[in-house]
Amino acid sequence: MPDLRSFLESLEEEGDLVRIDRAVSPKYEATALMKEYDGKKALLFERLAGRKAVVGICGTKRRLSKALGVPAEKTRQFLMESIRNPREPSMTKKYKAKTELAGLTELPILTHFEKDAGPYLTSAIVSAKIPKESGENVSIHRLMVINDNQLAIRIVPRHLHQICQMARELGRSSLDVGIAVGLHPAVLLAASSPAAFGVSEYAVANRLMGDLEVVDCESVDARVPAEAEIVIEGKIALNKQVDEGPFVDITGTYDIVRKQPIIRVEKILCRQDYLYHALLPSGSEHGLLMGFPQEAKIAESVAGVVPRVRDVNLTRGGCHWLHAAVSIDKQTEGDAKNAILAAFAGHPSLKHVVIVDPDVDVNDSEQVEWAIATRFQGNRGMVIVSDARGSSLDASGNQDLSLTTKVGIDATRSFLKPKEKFEKARIPS
Repeated sequence: MPDLRSFLESLEEEGDLVRIDRAVSPKYEATALMKEYDGKKALLFERLAGRKAVVGICGTKRRLSKALGVPAEKTRQFLMESIRNPREPSMTKKYKAKTELAGLTELPILTHFEKDAGPYLTSAIVSAKIPKESGENVSIHRLMVINDNQLAIRIVPRHLHQICQMARELGRSSLDVGIAVGLHPAVLLAASSPAAFGVSEYAVANRLMGDLEVVDCESVDARVPAEAEIVIEGKIALNKQVDEGPFVDITGTYDIVRKQPIIRVEKILCRQDYLYHALLPSGSEHGLLMGFPQEAKIAESVAGVVPRVRDVNLTRGGCHWLHAAVSIDKQTEGDAKNAILAAFAGHPSLKHVVIVDPDVDVNDSEQVEWAIATRFQGNRGMVIVSDARGSSLDASGNQDLSLTTKVGIDATRSFLKPKEKFEKARIPS
């Protein structure tokens, strides 16, 4: 069965892993090193508060395609196929994590930025069963350490939020959850995927990687991957909340403080020589885990209105979330505007989108800007949608109501002018 350790070995063999063998503090110092190597190399801290920790395993699209074992150009398609055709993982009886810890402070949990409310778990998947149904949800949530046996969990209004509401309506005071840290990238990508409510993301992960095994938690009614380096079993208190934040989210700015639920920790188990997975908030790994599945949704949505989608990139400058560049095969003058509207429909948090021709590389910001400079006219190529649903992370919008103004840019060649006007100059070889 593929796991985090075997994946790290393959990265090191390719020279894509850097070992930091000196002692590193989990407060700020680790974050500074993560920032330095972000998007370049995966890191392995040999002595992060005396423990081993890995960073950046999902930090490039190449690493994601490698983890899934498919060519880069087919990764998004494979992800969407796996979401549509999930396959239940096999059950096993025992964790690989067998050593019990006394409390959260025994883990090397990082404090990342100057104004953070405290240490945060940032790479943990959280699984919960749907009350009185057979389905479950597996998703990634930031977890703020309150004390040795309590966490605050940020829950946005999606599937876990809905499960909590269902449990409240049944008169329950808590919801059992299984929390896992230190997993193969395929599991993390599946937990970030836009699967339908009721579809277990473990089944998506099993389709992506094959041979995934899950195990029932010992003290709560939830499941976690048997391969997990660290398992935290807990209960979400449905009627008790605390201030959560400030915390840096994907935009690199501080998210607002909100009242969020508490998780009471029942048990912490780990492998004796466990690997902690630290994820840099607003870094490339954070952005790709959130953004890559949305690229797949954008591609699928735009493909419904134009003949062919060549490529999609949720840009790093746009926080892997708010800005997209999409290249299409344009056949009529209105195709690009239809593509703009479809992109907004495919990823509702999207704020700005640029549509370009196939000769423009959407992964190269300089080329995209060149297309805007040479092929875009604001009076006929701009689409503006006011007061639309956007991202709660957009500090310039209405964060309470998640409203924003969306702008689409048609930076494709106009069929109203000769094609030669837009031809890229070439030097004969």
